[in-house]
Amino acid sequence: MRRRLINSTLAVVLVVVAVFGVSLFLVEASLIEASARDKLQSEAARLVADVESRIAAGEPVTEEEMVSSVPAERYVVIDLADGRTLTLGEKPEGGVTEASESGVHGEFVTVQQPGSVVTNELGRMLVVILVVSVLAVVAAALLAVRQARRVAAPLTDLAETAERLGSGDPRPRHRRYGVAELDRVADVLDASAERIARMLTAERRLATDASHQLRTPLTALSMRLEEIMGTEDRDTVHEEAAIALAQVERLTEVVQRLLTNSRDPRSASAVSFDLDEVVRQQIEEWKPAYRGAGRAIVHSGREGLRAVGTPGAVATVLATLVENSLMHGAGTVALRTRTTGNQAVVEVTDEGPGVPTDLGARVFERTVSGRNSTGLGLAVARDLAEADGGRLELLNQRPPVFALFLSREADQTSGGA
Repeated sequence: MRRRLINSTLAVVLVVVAVFGVSLFLVEASLIEASARDKLQSEAARLVADVESRIAAGEPVTEEEMVSSVPAERYVVIDLADGRTLTLGEKPEGGVTEASESGVHGEFVTVQQPGSVVTNELGRMLVVILVVSVLAVVAAALLAVRQARRVAAPLTDLAETAERLGSGDPRPRHRRYGVAELDRVADVLDASAERIARMLTAERRLATDASHQLRTPLTALSMRLEEIMGTEDRDTVHEEAAIALAQVERLTEVVQRLLTNSRDPRSASAVSFDLDEVVRQQIEEWKPAYRGAGRAIVHSGREGLRAVGTPGAVATVLATLVENSLMHGAGTVALRTRTTGNQAVVEVTDEGPGVPTDLGARVFERTVSGRNSTGLGLAVARDLAEADGGRLELLNQRPPVFALFLSREADQTSGGA
């Protein structure tokens, strides 16, 4: 590209120099020739006046007397009224430039000079034009090289930026070059880099959230399958298999919800559902795990509550809380349902040491954990709750009380708590 810019600039300069140089040469040549003729004409008029003044004064008009009045490189022919002809100077050979003038007494003077005088003047003028043209071309070449570098360097830099984007480095460079068009391209690339960075962040977050949201139901399913393997009672196997199939269906729902939310976070489909059924479902699924740990999980509080949300998401949130109580808590885990205003609340508490004082509400932040876990479980659970129009709060640190707030069904709210 640099070569093209330099060549195009030099081509334009050469055309301009050629056009103006030829035009200037023709104009100057005409002026030089006209100036030479005018000068000869003035010399001829001067000689005629000299001859007439000598005749009027009665002085002799001879070649010896007139030779001092003739400039160098001139050939003068003076025709006098008495018939004499005076020749002064050396007659030029080849082309000549001449001028003539006649006097009132019949004198006629012709002045000639060699054509080389005009030719030499034209040559000097041509040399000056050529030198100026060469200097103009050299200056144009230097300017073209500088301009080509100024234009090509930003383009090379923009190409490197685009290559970095293509190789997976979405950091914007925020470089500007003082050229409106190039700055516009830089703006577009920086905006694209920011969009790509957001997309990559969203994809990584989706993968992380998926791993945590799928881990809990997979853990429950694994424990249910272990229960099936440990019994020979066909009725028990049938019951446990039915529960396992229900867990698989909810697992499929979780996967579908993750994919839907990754395309459009506003696409949650909230419906009215029986909150007690979801709570009882979680208790049944986690009983084997708590029984294996020598602990219990119970349900209390108001029954017959209907909430508005996504049952699968609510089940995932409760499963996260129940699993946290199993891993980090102690004693009996209690799920209590109640109402407050137009909201249905599910509280999950245990008899363990609770949330460390230095964590407090920060327990919902990503990567924040007090017991060597990843710290993503509660953060993902809060995101799920908020996506359903609810919220997940830590009501008490010691003993730990987590509360899931959900909107109640409209007719149920109007009917009283």
